[in-house]
Amino acid sequence: MILGIETSCDETAAAIVVRDQSGRGMISSNVVRSQLDEHAAFGGVVPELAARAHVEWLDHIIAQAVDEAGIALEDVDAIAATAGPGLIGGVLVGLTTGKALAASLGKPLIAVNHLEGHALTARLTDGVQFPYLMLLVSGGHSQFVLVRGVGDYERWGGTIDDALGEAFDKVAKLLSLGHPGGPAVERIAVKGDPSRFKFPRPLLRERRLDFSFSGLKTAVRLQAEALAPLSEQDVADIAAGFQAAVTEIVAKRSHQALERFRAELPEAEPQLVVAGGVAANRAIATALETATREMGARLVVPPIALCTDNGAMVAWAGAERFALGATDGLAVEARPRWPLDTPGMKVDDHAA
Repeated sequence: MILGIETSCDETAAAIVVRDQSGRGMISSNVVRSQLDEHAAFGGVVPELAARAHVEWLDHIIAQAVDEAGIALEDVDAIAATAGPGLIGGVLVGLTTGKALAASLGKPLIAVNHLEGHALTARLTDGVQFPYLMLLVSGGHSQFVLVRGVGDYERWGGTIDDALGEAFDKVAKLLSLGHPGGPAVERIAVKGDPSRFKFPRPLLRERRLDFSFSGLKTAVRLQAEALAPLSEQDVADIAAGFQAAVTEIVAKRSHQALERFRAELPEAEPQLVVAGGVAANRAIATALETATREMGARLVVPPIALCTDNGAMVAWAGAERFALGATDGLAVEARPRWPLDTPGMKVDDHAA
């Protein structure tokens, strides 16, 4: 039974997750407090405000998670807390709280890589078996990762500039659609004509599994400036054209990634796990369904509440590591950057 704490960005979250001896998991509680209202006026997350909100709310969120699970805090077997990557002020709040609880309760501490939380969630929700391919598309990350096992990751490609969620946010801000940008762009795009503007598809003709969204974002800006002042239909058409471009890019890259998976792991079932808030976009989800079907692959998308930042994914990643004997000392440090393929992520390396 693991308490998970997540404070890497603008969600203050805590959860209690149980993992049985067979590896099956159950979420006993999962409490998330969003900070959207605090940051809305600024058009994006303000790190200092986020950290202060975590300080104010984290104790209450943990208490609520424990109460909803119907346990006492002393009943947990270990404390798992995000140690990075993320906004360093927020990460410090959650990790320091986790250390304090571990020390006062005499419980082991597991310092969780936030990205590993995303990578392993499908094992909690859908019982996915290793190996599988993960597509992480969020506000801070866009990458393909081969997941061979707990702590065993191989990065196959990523963004060379903006993350996809970041591109959605910037386009939404450009079009005065508000924050968060992903849902705002998707809502208005439904009313638009995706064929009116032919925006570029950067890197699409290349075989490497990398993304680039900066040039696309610039093309959107130039088009908006050329049409200013924008009518409501102009905004809808630009949003639809942008969404069509990123949907084609993500679908094509996913098809290529699954081709590589089949070639390099011919004995494994091809599986694509999607994580991150952009997974909520229906146009992208539909395109991924088509791409995986064409490749004869299984598409796994956990419930959207577990694709975005939450404590359950941190608790589950902690439970998976704890089951293999991997824990951390109280001297473990917070990391603003922490790629999944960083040396030391493997459980064997960790134990050594």
